[in-house]
Amino acid sequence: MSSLLNAIEMALANLKANKTRTLLTMLGIIIGISSVIAIMTVGSSLSGSLTNSLSSFGVTNMTVSLTSKDDDNSTRMFMRSSYSESDLISEDMIDEYATAYKDFIDYVLLSENVGSSTITKGENSASVTVNGVNTDYKEYEELEMVTGRFINEDDIADKKKFCVVSDQFIEDMGMSLYTAVGESVKVTISNYYQELYIVGIYHYEKTESEESSSSSITTTLYMPVTTAKYLNHSNDGYSSFTVVSKADIDTSWFLNTSEEFFASFYTHNDSYTVSVSNMEEMLETMTEMLSTVTIAISCIAAISLLVGGIGVMNIMLVSITERTKEIGTRKALGATNSTIRMQFIVEAIMVCLIGGIIGIILGVAIGYAAANILGFIASPDISSIMIAVVFSIGIGMFFGYYPANKAAKLNPIDALRYE
Repeated sequence: MSSLLNAIEMALANLKANKTRTLLTMLGIIIGISSVIAIMTVGSSLSGSLTNSLSSFGVTNMTVSLTSKDDDNSTRMFMRSSYSESDLISEDMIDEYATAYKDFIDYVLLSENVGSSTITKGENSASVTVNGVNTDYKEYEELEMVTGRFINEDDIADKKKFCVVSDQFIEDMGMSLYTAVGESVKVTISNYYQELYIVGIYHYEKTESEESSSSSITTTLYMPVTTAKYLNHSNDGYSSFTVVSKADIDTSWFLNTSEEFFASFYTHNDSYTVSVSNMEEMLETMTEMLSTVTIAISCIAAISLLVGGIGVMNIMLVSITERTKEIGTRKALGATNSTIRMQFIVEAIMVCLIGGIIGIILGVAIGYAAANILGFIASPDISSIMIAVVFSIGIGMFFGYYPANKAAKLNPIDALRYE
């Protein structure tokens, strides 16, 4: 132990005596380690941000989609196709499913996207996204009603031209919250003006960017899903809808069970069947892809570590040449080959270790800065930092062994006579 401590002390003294050369030797290690750490930090931050973003959409929410029997591609649910009304998932199927599995379901979300519209009244205007929905949307989106009510089952059954708007919409239109319920607004749907009557107003929570922005805010206008389908000239039935399952159930089991339930209605349909999927599968795939790309880029950055290691070997060989007489003197005084070898290996390790620590600090700082610029929450990869430390020591041992072994094998007489 004392010989190791002496070797460390001598190594630090020699590095301190040649500060500029030591720093230049460390540069390759610093650049390589900092690059890898920065890339891994940004990759980890991006992965965490992606997970949080998809989780906000409901990772366990299931999408029930009509799909072609001839297409096995997992991305098929994102492709629109032309379906006949008999191919679509009917309301009777959905009602039967919701009744059969009511103990496993929180919400069944049916919707019809109508599009965006700008509504004007006198000198005032408001931008809205028009969406036809069923009653479950109120609880699912946690809408807080300011006044009036949300869409109900009677509105849906009778295809009433009712709508629910935000308090932000009312403000933009210059209307009063106290008198707006019962008033009508004209919305462009399928290139025609449709007159809808306000039955409720919900509270719209502004984001931080919207609070500081002077531009107009686009809010959602809700209407009965059946009314939206009628005004959109859509067929009855649905090509897809969303099921929000309860939190304490086996998602994989319920996903397979739901798929089997709907597929049973399509045994005699030669073209289409129903598939059920959730965001969890997509999240796993995207995380794997992101990890692969991050590791690939890190490996490319790590090439500079090889260059840095060769630089360490080169400087150690130069150092041995400069200190040949010192080595001869030590061996003449009784230093063994292993002692000389340890001295130079420890010196190479110290160069790489100090360079590695500086690289880690620099890499984490760059990673934090890059993540913040990209708008992600910085999340340093602890495992990559630990690997970097071990790798630094490993580089020192690997590239330091040859020069150290060469020094250990010097003949003391030849070394003392070296000029």
